[in-house]
Amino acid sequence: SYAQNYISDLGVPEVGPYDGRFLDSPLHAVMNAGFLAQGVLFLLATVVAARGLPARPAAPWVGLAALHAVGITLVAFVHGGPQSAASGFIVFHVIGAGLAIVCGNLASIAGGVALGARRFRAFSVGIAAVGLLCLVGLQLQPSLAGADVPDGVWERGSVYAITAWELAAGVVLITRGRAGRQPARDSAA
Repeated sequence: SYAQNYISDLGVPEVGPYDGRFLDSPLHAVMNAGFLAQGVLFLLATVVAARGLPARPAAPWVGLAALHAVGITLVAFVHGGPQSAASGFIVFHVIGAGLAIVCGNLASIAGGVALGARRFRAFSVGIAAVGLLCLVGLQLQPSLAGADVPDGVWERGSVYAITAWELAAGVVLITRGRAGRQPARDSAA
């Protein structure tokens, strides 16, 4: 269920009920490969984009991107299902998810600051704030009186904020790159 299940439930190889949800993802290996690719590509894109920046603004961005990559890699390798819960390894899945979500959103802020333009910085802070607030909502859900938002919705809000930032950052970098390649116009023309 899009609303009830966590995103990482798609990476769990076991089938059956677990913690009030039903797990059944025949393409779990594809999802886990996607988690791994997300971490590697997020870090690689950050390093490539930060290469032309002064070290000071780029360092926090690269560091947070690395922690995001570590977190999402843990999610890919340690599944959030009954087998991990029984073995006690579920703690590593939870740590990985926390690192991926928190550091991914903080990397969005750091990337927005490092890349510059005022409107993009404001967008970066705003979208990351939405992502972090959704994570807080997920954690506080049982105690939020009258807020009947399913866990899956809260979690997707916290993760999709990172995805929205990645897309916007890509547009900014592509647009900036194209503008830098425009031939100089002849002032006599």
